[in-house]
Amino acid sequence: MGADKAFLDFHGQTLLDHALTAMDAVCDRVAIVGDPARFPKYEFVVADVFSGCGPLAGIHAALVHSPVELNLMLAVDMPFVSRELLAFLFASAADEDNHAIITVPRTSKGLQPLCAVYRRDFSASAEQALRAGKYKIDAAFSSVVVRVIEQAELAAAGFTEQSFFNLNTPQDRLTAERRFKPA
Repeated sequence: MGADKAFLDFHGQTLLDHALTAMDAVCDRVAIVGDPARFPKYEFVVADVFSGCGPLAGIHAALVHSPVELNLMLAVDMPFVSRELLAFLFASAADEDNHAIITVPRTSKGLQPLCAVYRRDFSASAEQALRAGKYKIDAAFSSVVVRVIEQAELAAAGFTEQSFFNLNTPQDRLTAERRFKPA
């Protein structure tokens, strides 16, 4: 991207502030996972335990430091994620019939593990994968019960694949700018 995605402006708000606003509407406590020196003005910042090991290490760090059972994870580069979608995911994970360790949506592009709910117990599976040098998030899913929210269920709840669009390249940013519709 050529810049720190967290601080990229997207229609007058940084991607980080957008993510925090959406999370604040659903969660009692929100933490940022990353180097605390990058986020000096934010109250809750958690450093990776396994530095340089990608998003799985971030999920692990969040879970290790979390005081709660259900933990909503959201990548900073998903500007179309709404608080309604996050509330839906959290409610699905909290359903008394759902005993899954991970509740994760799936779109035509595959699982969306960076917009999912993890039980704190997943930290052990994540740590085991990280210690084995396996950094792919969904590879660590094989050792736990996973509740997949399929695309049809997402659509029935009013959510489209666009909700999970993420910004990885300057072209993605331009595409997102064209798709943006103010709430």
